[in-house]
Amino acid sequence: MASRPVNTDEHARARALARRVRGLREERGWTRERLAKEASIQPSTLARLEGGGAIQPGFFTIGWVAEALGVSLDDLFRQSRVSPGLWSVGYEGRDIDSFVASLLDAQIDVVADVRLTPISRKPGFSKTRLGQALGEAGIDYTHLRGLGNPKDNRAPFWEGRIAEGRARFRSLLRSDTAQSDLDELADHAMQSRVAVLCFEKDEDRCHRQVVLQTLHKRTSLTVTPLA
Repeated sequence: MASRPVNTDEHARARALARRVRGLREERGWTRERLAKEASIQPSTLARLEGGGAIQPGFFTIGWVAEALGVSLDDLFRQSRVSPGLWSVGYEGRDIDSFVASLLDAQIDVVADVRLTPISRKPGFSKTRLGQALGEAGIDYTHLRGLGNPKDNRAPFWEGRIAEGRARFRSLLRSDTAQSDLDELADHAMQSRVAVLCFEKDEDRCHRQVVLQTLHKRTSLTVTPLA
C-alpha cells in the first residue's frame, strides 16, 4: 500500500507510534536494518516510520513491522497512544543532550519556545541548533515570539517583584500577536504533548508561568514540570 501524508490531528499519533516501534526494536537489540529485513521492507521505509514525519507507510507495512516485533497491531497502536498536555521547562543548568533526553522520556511532541529572542550562550540552545537537535529526536520546534517577555519587564522577575512582572506581562498578552500565538499553542496542546520553554529553571521567576496559566484556563489541560 502506498505511503500517505498524515493530517495535523494524526501527526502526534505518528510520532508516538514512531517512538513505540523504535523502543521495541531497541529492546530487542536490533538495528534498523535487522528489523527491516525481518519485516521484509526497505530500511528507508522503516526510517520513515521511525521518523514520525508527515509521510507515513501504509497500514499493511505497519502490520508487517508489528509481526516482526512479535506484537499485535492493536497492541502496537494502543501502547503508542499518549494523552496531550502541557509541560513547563527551563534549560537553566541543563546541557542539550540531557535536555533532549528528558523531553523524550516525557514523550514530548512539540517544544514551544517563548523567549523573545531565542539566542543563548549555552551550546545547543540557540534557535537553529536547538531546532536541529529536536528534529533529530523527532520533536517539533516552534518559536512564538509574541509570547516573549520584553527586556523592560525582566527586572521585576529577577529582583523579586514577581507580581508586578506578571501583571505587566498579562497586559501584553492582550495584543493581537500574542493572542494569535496563544491560539496556536492551544491548538498544539489539545492534540499533542507540548513543552513550553524559556531559560529559568524556576517557573515562579519566569513569565512562562503566566503563559501556562492562561493556556490552562483556555484548554483545562494540566501543566506538568519537566523533570
